[in-house]
Amino acid sequence: MARVPAAALHALAEVMNPIRNAPRALIHRHRTRRTSTTVHLASRRRPWTRAVGLVAVVLLGAWLGLLIVGDVRVPVGPMNTTMTLRPSVSGGTKINVSPLGALQLDSHVAPVRLDVNVDQLDPDRAQALVDHPERLSGLQDEVAQDVERGTLDLAVRSCVAVVTGATALGLAVYRRPRRALAAGGLALTLLVASGGTAYATWNPDSVLEPRFSGLLSSAPSLVGDARSIVTEFDVYQKELARLVTNVTKLYDVTSTLPAYQPDPTTIRVLHVSDIHLNPASWKIIASLVEQYKVNVIVDSGDTMDHGTAAENGFLDPIEDLDAPYVWVRGNHDSRVTQKYLEGLKNVHVLDDGRARTVAGLRFAGIGDPQYTPDRSKPDGAEASQELAGARLASALRDQRAAGTPVDVAIAHEPSAAREVDGEVPLVLAGHLHREDMEVMKYGTRLRIEGSTGGSGLRAVEGEYPDPIQASILYFDRDSRRLQAWDEIKLGGLGLTTAEVSRHLPKENQPGATPSPTGTGPSPTGRTPTPTTPSPPPP
Repeated sequence: MARVPAAALHALAEVMNPIRNAPRALIHRHRTRRTSTTVHLASRRRPWTRAVGLVAVVLLGAWLGLLIVGDVRVPVGPMNTTMTLRPSVSGGTKINVSPLGALQLDSHVAPVRLDVNVDQLDPDRAQALVDHPERLSGLQDEVAQDVERGTLDLAVRSCVAVVTGATALGLAVYRRPRRALAAGGLALTLLVASGGTAYATWNPDSVLEPRFSGLLSSAPSLVGDARSIVTEFDVYQKELARLVTNVTKLYDVTSTLPAYQPDPTTIRVLHVSDIHLNPASWKIIASLVEQYKVNVIVDSGDTMDHGTAAENGFLDPIEDLDAPYVWVRGNHDSRVTQKYLEGLKNVHVLDDGRARTVAGLRFAGIGDPQYTPDRSKPDGAEASQELAGARLASALRDQRAAGTPVDVAIAHEPSAAREVDGEVPLVLAGHLHREDMEVMKYGTRLRIEGSTGGSGLRAVEGEYPDPIQASILYFDRDSRRLQAWDEIKLGGLGLTTAEVSRHLPKENQPGATPSPTGTGPSPTGRTPTPTTPSPPPP
């Protein structure tokens, strides 16, 4: 084979290399042009992307700052509260009252909402108010100052929280101090603008038109609009108390009522129970005392809700009632409550079966052996009730043996009251928050009263609020036996409805003949007490 000269090969390579490298050159040129175009387009979109990203970082950082360190704990009067700003579309104020629910106010229009959580009642400050009632007159101004101070603290803390949160998140995302500072400055600008908008749209009258949620959602329909409550609450309470008593005037024009008509010598007993710290109850009781000319009031317990010393001031209106007040301890009343009542004038506290004659009737009672303001029921609770009832029954037998028989026994729980069957004509109880009447096996009549406080705060736990209940018991002054009773029911939480119904014992109904008195011994060894009353006076 002939050998090709080296010079010829070099010349051929010079010709072929451009041809062979042409595709690579074209690809490289295309890639360079595309990259240039992409960079150009990206540079055109970058300002918008940066702006949106910065705003997102600012909002997220500000929200995290408020969430972590943006709340202020403020004492408002006797309450401890927590105030917080939260991002919101419509603004406004939300007040959370656990566990009842919340109410919302259209207080302002801004992208921030004020949340106020009522955490708890401070026992020391509450006790100070109880010990110094003169401070109540200035409580409104004190609360206003507390709220103002809390709002200022919240504004300062929120600014710090927003700026710190936005700056920290900006530094974490961009890792450039200048960008982080820009995020913090924008966050502060947005917060100041929101505050200015809230100030410009502030509506102080929004407190008169709240929106309720949770258990409080029934409040508008139950107690009327908030404006009338805020401005005329005292008048509202008085009219509410008069409503139930004025219904009794219908007796004069109603032909369907039983024939019994109490005469001026009749002893009239007002039976109340389970008030549970409802201040409206005192207005109603006072009105019933006046309307029915009540001789004595019997309270079968649970006047309080937690039995704390701070609640004792709630009992002071008893001294102003125009009738003696006979009281036994319920499971929500403490020994502290009992001791306080013993120091009030006009009050007769019964416990351990001791008896006392008040307004012509002899009463004996025993306090509830359980103290359960937390609604717990310890093991053996029922047995302790029966034991307390047995102690009361023993005391009743001792009274009868001494020639001073008891006319009316009182216990809080019906399970304790049932133990005195056969030892007394009538025993009064409560606890169940519903009224009932029955004649037990050995002739004792058990009268269970409903809640005169409408179950207190528990009134809205069910579908409908509990009614306010009480009863008037009519006793013959000579025989000291029950002649009739009026059941009084007022719509729960202030519904303007009232019912008054009169009832007669079977032996007192028109046309009835007195039943013979049982004299045989009971299976338990107790001798039943005669329960047949004398015929009613004409």
